[in-house]
Amino acid sequence: MTQRILVVDDEPNIRDVICFALDHAGMATTTARNGTEAMMAFHRGNIDLVVLDIGMPDMDGLEVCRQIRRSSDLPILFLSARDEEIDRILGLEIGGDDYVTKPFSPRELVARVKTILKRSARQAGGDASRAVLTCGALRLDRAARGVTFEDRAITLTALEFSILDALLARPNIVFSREQLMEAAYGANTYVADRTIDSHIRNLRAKLAAAGGSGIIATVHGVGFKLSPGTGEIV
Repeated sequence: MTQRILVVDDEPNIRDVICFALDHAGMATTTARNGTEAMMAFHRGNIDLVVLDIGMPDMDGLEVCRQIRRSSDLPILFLSARDEEIDRILGLEIGGDDYVTKPFSPRELVARVKTILKRSARQAGGDASRAVLTCGALRLDRAARGVTFEDRAITLTALEFSILDALLARPNIVFSREQLMEAAYGANTYVADRTIDSHIRNLRAKLAAAGGSGIIATVHGVGFKLSPGTGEIV
């Protein structure tokens, strides 16, 4: 089934480059010139992923992401300029799955899109051998792609779900950032440490909001592990 990508950027030449690369990779693209058009396209549905520019006038990409995240975990790949590092980190923390920095390589962008889509498809398919993972009151259902804490639903992005899945699958193991990168993005994909840290912060905030503070523990100098208790492991 052809995967459908919404490309949102206020610069026509950038939209054209992205659409050409994605179309050439066998995907179907539709475009939006600004945040308002992006939200209209989102509400029409039939989208598998959004490539979303941060720096747009009127409604910027961060606000579009916030509005989408109120009702959907649709994968979002941000585009950001080199001088927008704070916005990139904020974008990940409010629910973005990944980002590509302008000027970008179309090949890299396509690879990132494929990685996110592949991960989403695997999560949707689930794992029949271990369809449900639990740790204390935390429950992750691979088949339904749902997460709850004490029966309170927690909405996660595709990459947040992947990271939590990896931690829950081996709750007694300390994962390095590199291992979590591979779990979330797949092998042979470079992602900055700060990106993983942003996803971990976002996961912790969502778990804490549901009453699950301290579930993801920091093992200093090593990485992260799942902990049914609270606080950090020093």
